[in-house]
Amino acid sequence: MSKTVIKTTNISRIYQMGSEKISALKSVSIEIQQGEYVAFMGPSGSGKSTLMNTIGCLDTPSGGTYILNGHDVSDMTENELAEIRNKEIGFVFQTFNLLPRASSLENVALPLIYAGYSKAEREEKALAALAGVGLADRAHHKPNELSGGQRQRVAIARALVNDPSIILADEPTGNLDTKTSYDIMELFADLHNKGNTIIMVTHEDDIAQYSHRVVRLRDGLIEKDTRNESPTNAQEMKALYAAEVAKRVF
Repeated sequence: MSKTVIKTTNISRIYQMGSEKISALKSVSIEIQQGEYVAFMGPSGSGKSTLMNTIGCLDTPSGGTYILNGHDVSDMTENELAEIRNKEIGFVFQTFNLLPRASSLENVALPLIYAGYSKAEREEKALAALAGVGLADRAHHKPNELSGGQRQRVAIARALVNDPSIILADEPTGNLDTKTSYDIMELFADLHNKGNTIIMVTHEDDIAQYSHRVVRLRDGLIEKDTRNESPTNAQEMKALYAAEVAKRVF
């Protein structure tokens, strides 16, 4: 029997912009089960990023309830939200959000500092996370010594290091070239196959097709929530791309 890790009931989010009220979310109810791979899509201003931020405990709903892994987070304090965020959620951002002067190892270990691990434990877990994304040999490199794809892998390792319930990815391929995007989507497919719950925000239809469920938002409401019966196979796409490049070369 699957376990519900996310349940929102009629959540809304209203922002006060001067004298104007902006309704970013209007009565959104959604359930996501453990191990699902979901993409949030929608045009600019649809509410997809607000919904992602609410689910990630970076923002709080103006109304309704939100249950995260059995915890009602709707009315938590900032400190309580920060604690559950660090424990339950791993974030992957379009811009990587790495500390420029810190090594890959130090960037990945950062969430473990807040979790109270010793230095030795932090290094051990961070190295294991880097190895899991194929970057054990880049542990002591700084972000400016890495490619865009490698930086995104470091960000994914950081998201995984605390063994979170959920991985939230906001436009994870937005700053990457085609080949590197396929590499990153293959990595997400591997993570999903290992049982991770993944929620991704994307405006790209081809990237959304890697997920197993697509939730489309418009004007702060869920417009469509559909199962993707034939998700894109990341390994096949990589192989096709490599064959296409080989044709161009020769």
